[in-house]
Amino acid sequence: MTRWDAMVKSDAEPVLHDLFVRGLNGDAAAYRAFLQKLSVHLRAFLGRRLFGWPDEVEDLVQECLLAMHNQRHTYQSDQPLTAWVHAIARYKMIDLLRAKSVREDLNDPLDDDLAVFAESAIEASDAKRDLGGLLDTLPERQRLPILHVKIEGLSVAETASLTGMSESAVKVGIHRGLKALAARCRSAA
Repeated sequence: MTRWDAMVKSDAEPVLHDLFVRGLNGDAAAYRAFLQKLSVHLRAFLGRRLFGWPDEVEDLVQECLLAMHNQRHTYQSDQPLTAWVHAIARYKMIDLLRAKSVREDLNDPLDDDLAVFAESAIEASDAKRDLGGLLDTLPERQRLPILHVKIEGLSVAETASLTGMSESAVKVGIHRGLKALAARCRSAA
């Protein structure tokens, strides 16, 4: 698990776990809230892994929600919920990739040893590490809004609810944080 995933997981775990357990105990409103929050969480989780396939991400989110609903009786409440959720999502993603690979076998593959592929993977990894390092330099009131809204794709309202900040504070945090990051990037260049 990347540091990024761990940070997102630690924020989401208590909220999702509480809503899910309450839903399992018959609280329909909590279960509905769980499914809504889980949709956002899964969209971000799968979107990072299936970048460039937004239609596939949305379909996969729906498949995961259905699978989790159908298998909710298998969840052990003393275990981390996000680990269970991510395991199901990974299996669904693997199924999707297998189905895609069958279709791709009909095409001529590119040589995976091409330097352009190696450079691209290294650059993406470096960029993700650099972005994480830059975000770590920001105060939490700027870092969290940028993380949730700009990177995970949550709305301002969802971020405000998640962080306990007002919507205005989330917007101000994003603005000031991006301004600070831009200044750091200009001074480093």
